[in-house]
Amino acid sequence: MHVFVTGATGWVGSAVVRDLIAAGHRVSGLARSSEKAVALAATGASVVEGSLQSAAILQRAAGQADAVIHTAFRHDFVHGPRDQDFSSFLESAAEDQRVIALLGEVLAGSDRPLLVTSGLAGLPPGATETDRPNAAVPRKSEAAAHALTERGVRAATVRLAPSVHGMGDYGFIPTLVRLARQTGVSAYLDDGANCWSGVYRDDAARVYRLALESGTTESVYHAVADERIPFRQIAEVVGRHLGLPVEARPRAHFGWFAGMAGGNMAASSAHTRAVLGWRPAGPGLLSDLDQPAYYA
Repeated sequence: MHVFVTGATGWVGSAVVRDLIAAGHRVSGLARSSEKAVALAATGASVVEGSLQSAAILQRAAGQADAVIHTAFRHDFVHGPRDQDFSSFLESAAEDQRVIALLGEVLAGSDRPLLVTSGLAGLPPGATETDRPNAAVPRKSEAAAHALTERGVRAATVRLAPSVHGMGDYGFIPTLVRLARQTGVSAYLDDGANCWSGVYRDDAARVYRLALESGTTESVYHAVADERIPFRQIAEVVGRHLGLPVEARPRAHFGWFAGMAGGNMAASSAHTRAVLGWRPAGPGLLSDLDQPAYYA
């Protein structure tokens, strides 16, 4: 199968590319700079030079593929990939919707699948694949995919756990670590009983491939290994490694991160495991965080 991957050099997308190639699939991937293009080519993938603003390039690449995986989402970095501020999140979410619609236009009238990426925000605690996100959630990736299915496009959503972890992670856990270093306390909200879920990066990548190989029969897949981890336990591991106190703090302490720190993002992946035969093999979130290299 020839798969076109957006976000092919990103944290999740690069793992998806490696997994697909290792399984014998042919991959073309989007790269927005010459440096990223070199890194992508080294994996054995064909390089599609362009960005999420390159509508014609995106549609041409999608039109030449047997399937499309959309993992790209433009994040805001202040000084580097470990320093996000999410100041343009609404703009990025709108761009994401436009890209999904563009990809869907090319795939309409065919049986070629499109997998888009979303998260667990706006879902009830312990959500299953059949639950639908609150309409107030600003990221509309899943809604955009659903709109395509109503037009006959074989589109589905892979919901990622809030922590897609592993060495080199630059997502929400490093944000929490950085905040602890800056403030001198590894903090949680209220009693810290709100739960996150987690998935090892390579395990998450495998969900995308298995979804394609199984015929993309479902509308939603959950890339969730650790289904329910109290946020306080995450803060405790971080505090122990940094030698900092672990204490409750008000929402103001977390700034823009308060919604995530206080979020209840536990979820079940029982259905995804059953239909795909997916068995997470990587370390759990807490054991992964319990490595000194995570704090280097």
